This record gives sequence, C-alpha cells and structure tokens, in this order.
Amino acid sequence: MDNILTIRRAAATDIERIGELLYQVHKVHNDARPDLFKTGAKKYTDEQLSEILKDENKPVFVATRGGSVCGYAFCIAMDNGGIENMCNVKTLYIDDLCVDEKARGGGIGKALFDHVVEHAKANDFYNVTLNVWADNENAVAFYKKIGLRIQKIDMEKIL
Repeated sequence: MDNILTIRRAAATDIERIGELLYQVHKVHNDARPDLFKTGAKKYTDEQLSEILKDENKPVFVATRGGSVCGYAFCIAMDNGGIENMCNVKTLYIDDLCVDEKARGGGIGKALFDHVVEHAKANDFYNVTLNVWADNENAVAFYKKIGLRIQKIDMEKIL
C-alpha cells in the first residue's frame, strides 16, 4: 500500500471519513469545555458537508496516506471590504484543521497548513488566519511551532 502523503481538494466520497474526524475534534473541545460543546456532537452534518464541498469560497483539503483520509483543513475566503477603519484585505480563514489522533506527530498537520498557505498565495490572499481554543494546549503549541503568531485574543467572563 502506498504510504505517500497526498493533499487534495475534498470530494463527496470523503464525507464519511471527514465526519469521523469531526467527532475527534469535537471531543477535544467537549473534554476541555463541556459547558460550551455538547457531548457526542460534531460541527457539520453530512448534508452540510456536501454543501460546503460545492462552495468555491469554502475550500476543504484532505490529507491522504495509503488511500485513506488522515486529516483535513476547512477554509473560508473572507474579505473585510466595507469596514471604514480597516485596510481592505482578503483573508483565507482556517475554520477547522484536524489530523487523525492515530496519525499525529508525523508532519500531516504542517503539510496541510503549508498547502493552505500555498493555495492562499496562489489566489492573492493577504493572510491565513485561524482561531484556537486556549484550553487546546496541544493545538496552541503546534500552531506556534509552525510559525503562527497571536493576532487578537478573545476573552470571557462566565456568569
């Protein structure tokens, strides 16, 4: 079986596997913040995934190894045009990035991120951004390691 890592646009045939990975990501969030994330849920239904995969402004990339999807990156093209006090920039926002928990540490996440960056450069985006939950310390450390820096910080007071 071929062990080469390949990154490509996601297809409808990937929906079931992407769904499995969405559960993994959601569990990480639910474990850290059960006050915000429902147990046993996932971010998108299969129907929503099908619609997302058709949307050119929401590219989804999958990493495959041996013919099996082992990670994904959901992206959203954003433009802040029309905001009076800000420069008009095109941003490629990473809405979700996941590597199968059994495949982490092997460079798949970095390869996905690098692919997103190359896609952004090729399509004249100004920057690539993402949000990460502060309690997801492994993700925070990973993003810092691959060169991301804090752009802004959301804060809360639970009432």
